Amino acid sequence: MRSARLKLTLSYAGFLLLAGVVLLAVVWAYLLRYVPDNDQGLLGISPNRFLLVRTFAPAAAGALGFLLVFGLLGGWLLAGRMLAPLTRITDAARLAAGGSLAHRIRLGGRPAIEFRELADVFDAMLERLESRVAEQQRFAANASHELRTPLAISQALLDVARKDPEFDRGELVERLHSVNARAIDLTEALLLLSRSDGRNFTREAVDLSLVAEEAAETLLPLAEQRGITLDVTGEPARAAGSPALILRMVTNLVQNAIVHNLPGGGRITVHTEPRRYASVLRVENTGRPLAPDLVPTLVEPFQRGSERTRAGEQTGVGLGLAIVHSIVRAHDGMLELTPRAAGGLLVTIRLPTPR
Repeated sequence: MRSARLKLTLSYAGFLLLAGVVLLAVVWAYLLRYVPDNDQGLLGISPNRFLLVRTFAPAAAGALGFLLVFGLLGGWLLAGRMLAPLTRITDAARLAAGGSLAHRIRLGGRPAIEFRELADVFDAMLERLESRVAEQQRFAANASHELRTPLAISQALLDVARKDPEFDRGELVERLHSVNARAIDLTEALLLLSRSDGRNFTREAVDLSLVAEEAAETLLPLAEQRGITLDVTGEPARAAGSPALILRMVTNLVQNAIVHNLPGGGRITVHTEPRRYASVLRVENTGRPLAPDLVPTLVEPFQRGSERTRAGEQTGVGLGLAIVHSIVRAHDGMLELTPRAAGGLLVTIRLPTPR
């Protein structure tokens, strides 16, 4: 199997040899037409065509031989110089295949623009892949830790009940029920996150305004219990996606706005509006001020943040906004988190409209 360098070398040499043959053929045709047998040539010699062939053929053969050798040597050098960036890209791909994602090509000098674009795209792919792998590793470690916690608590409660005959069985059942419910919620959240990441759902036309009203109606008792005013405003806004996932996305946003709100007298506004190429959903809530460097971490799984406050005992599993981010990404949408100057958070989501 021939290498690309050898093929390019043979191509260069072949084209150079062909150009030499054409040039010599033109010269030969000129000599045959414009140099007759009885004309006096240079130095008074009268050449004939037979003598012309004997004189011209060896010189032409030598010139063609020189062109062949020159084409092979020059083509080999030029092909190697041109394919040098491709060799670096191949080495980087081989390292990536071996598990090393930290290597970058970063072509220097002045390579061909096609190779530079290929290297830049490959570097961007490696960067995204490395980030994705690191995110998955953190997620697996955090998920294992979160799932281990309720199991460890259950084991400790059972050990205490087994060693202490006077332990209150009713309290044991109640605490085990609470721990088990938390483990089930966490497992369901992980399954939902995996489903949205896999994008294994059917896209349908969904009205965000109806979804927002349904989510608000479901969570209105929780908001009233905490003394929070919940308003839904805006116009019908159609988006393309999974009705179940989009409902879960809006529900998570509203629930997150309720949990991370003021202890009393807070407010939540859910607003929908159509745009030309996207439908917009905004969820704005009052609350304590958020540090700017904390906002980007809110969408990371299990990252609750040291300055994020939670009212009451409903601590959740730390996957609310992570699931929202995953669902938005699976629907090819955009998610924007903006801390409010007066405290609280403004979440803006843009989803593509149905075609």
